[in-house]
Amino acid sequence: MGQTPNHTTPAPLPLALSIGEPAGIGPEIAVKAWRVLGTDVPFFVIGDPRHLSGFGAPLVELGDPSETPAAAERGLPILPLAFGGATAPGTPDPANAQGVIDAIARGVDLVAQGKAAALTTGPIHKKALIDGAGFGFPGHTEYLAHLAGGARVVMMLACPELRVVPTTIHIALADVAGALTEALLSETIEITDAALRRDFAIASPRIAVAGLNPHAGEGGAMGREEIDLITPVLDRLRAAGLDVIGPMSADTMFHAGARAGYDAAVAMYHDQALVPIKTIDFSGGVNVTLGLPFIRTSPDHGTALDIAGQGVADPTSLIAALELARDMALRRAQT
Repeated sequence: MGQTPNHTTPAPLPLALSIGEPAGIGPEIAVKAWRVLGTDVPFFVIGDPRHLSGFGAPLVELGDPSETPAAAERGLPILPLAFGGATAPGTPDPANAQGVIDAIARGVDLVAQGKAAALTTGPIHKKALIDGAGFGFPGHTEYLAHLAGGARVVMMLACPELRVVPTTIHIALADVAGALTEALLSETIEITDAALRRDFAIASPRIAVAGLNPHAGEGGAMGREEIDLITPVLDRLRAAGLDVIGPMSADTMFHAGARAGYDAAVAMYHDQALVPIKTIDFSGGVNVTLGLPFIRTSPDHGTALDIAGQGVADPTSLIAALELARDMALRRAQT
């Protein structure tokens, strides 16, 4: 699954963590992540101190992100950003919607200014953002692409055992075949290949590509997308020097023996990609946005409003997201 960076040197800059929806589990898992990571992975939260004050950790307000490593020795570093309202666990307040959006944008700005090595984003509640601020994007990924000037981006889900990329994401299954195009599939694979080289230090990435239909179409008996669309794209990419395998039958490409033969898998639709990784590592998966001019990771879960404020939220995915952001920053710094 690629090389592990040398962790004897800290990330060149601290990591920025946008708090996300303050009524969800974001504040709680941020505190728990700081308790685990401390100064080993210095990060600072962008958010309203009021929303993090009830979780049993001292807060250290920053004047500048450069203060993060020293601050992390004393408490959870936070770069204050005033939100419009207070918060009650489990009940999003539309008054906080603009603050949630501003925290994301502030994190992007700090990375662009060279004051943070990467951005990790806490989970957001899209309906609250729409209700409170008219948020016009399907989610984090699309908003970040907008902030990056309309970059073509790809969503990767990653854990130590698997990296997987869905070609189409949040659309109905009935619409997948119509949404698949040669350009979309080609760009998805090319962006994945480039990210594996740059951010995962894999010199010659091997990418497995799933078919759309059962048994990868079985020679056209169960659909022709593999013959008419997927195979021609893979042939062109192989001719250009990429190491791509497939189209493969999705029901046989995710067991341990098969995973040993590739560095990342490209799937055709959302569940084809997310079912295997959530089965393999439900708590530790990380969402990585590929194709941006900066590093962005996120825990692979939502706001969990139903358990917010109960002290039971699992920080594993956030910790993994911060550690992966640190690793990616180290790799970029070493190139």
